[in-house]
Amino acid sequence: MHKDFNFIYHLSHIDLDGYGCQYLTSKAFGDKIKFYNANYGGEVTTRLEEIYSDITKDKERDINLKPLILITDLNLTTKEGNALEKEAIKLGAKIVLLDHHSTGLNASERFAWYYLDTTKCATKITYAWLKEHFDFDKSSEYEAIVEAINAIDIWIEDSKYFEYGRVLLGMISGAREVNRVVFAKEDNEYKFALIDGAKEILNSTPLDEAPIELDEKLHFIKKNFFKVDKNDTKDNLIAKYITKILTKNKEAMSVTYKGYKGILTANTGNTSLIGNNFLVENSDFDFYMDVSSRGTFSLRSNNKVDVAKMAEEIGGGGGHPNASGGKIENFKDSFSYKKLREFVQNYLNEKEKSLNSSESNEEDESSNLLEDK
Repeated sequence: MHKDFNFIYHLSHIDLDGYGCQYLTSKAFGDKIKFYNANYGGEVTTRLEEIYSDITKDKERDINLKPLILITDLNLTTKEGNALEKEAIKLGAKIVLLDHHSTGLNASERFAWYYLDTTKCATKITYAWLKEHFDFDKSSEYEAIVEAINAIDIWIEDSKYFEYGRVLLGMISGAREVNRVVFAKEDNEYKFALIDGAKEILNSTPLDEAPIELDEKLHFIKKNFFKVDKNDTKDNLIAKYITKILTKNKEAMSVTYKGYKGILTANTGNTSLIGNNFLVENSDFDFYMDVSSRGTFSLRSNNKVDVAKMAEEIGGGGGHPNASGGKIENFKDSFSYKKLREFVQNYLNEKEKSLNSSESNEEDESSNLLEDK
């Protein structure tokens, strides 16, 4: 790989250009890389903290680990750069930042590891970095897809790849079937598969026909990613795919309420299909709960617990015994699933405690009335 590092922790933006950078590094470094994604603001700090934590854990397992923190398509302030550099020194990690946003000019002048080029997109910058330092893509297999991403990201309308880039842009912005916070690894794999499929079409189709070809085949590219054994509707394939991930991670995603065990997802959608699939395949769980970023929630059960009553107790909601919804009071969203789960579990504990206290008081009042008589 490189004499200065042997494993990469790659943080990138959440648009086509951000995933384009990671698509290329996934091809260059195989299993020697881990991916993280963030929009701007607090999410960047959250993801960097995850990287610091992962490096610390990985160093405990491998004393020969030489980490590189790679950041693409995200600009940092000087303050953020100072904090990153301080942590990297403590962890013995190298840093490389590849970006094209002019708002990072001050930071780029301050740090030797901050590479800024405003003339091209981050994917094209990353491509050049990989070719220069790692002899990447000697056959130019990825050159056309890089040019298409570049054309749309910095809006080069007279580029011959511009129309194809427009389809790519919508392809990634519309790829919401796998929630990126709850299922980060799988979301990356999904978006890489989409870009890979688009690359194959671009390399094998006349350029004037390629945008239409991708537009027409995108549905099948998506279905092929989710298909495991036999074909089905796209919704059913997605539900089965998500259920498989949930089943694998169910203990780490579990929450409890009044002795009942449930699984918590966030902004996953398709609640009835996914919830029912999961509960049928996992009889040790009693309910399924999906929370939105606004604090509204959906509950599903398979005749194990009355979720209409549960929704009323925890969120002033209601519905049916096996399907209901409500809203969490003073909900606090998080970029971290771990922190979100902790918040929801604490909320459920407080609601259960409050309910038990209320029922206890009612029993005491009833007892006092009997004594008075």
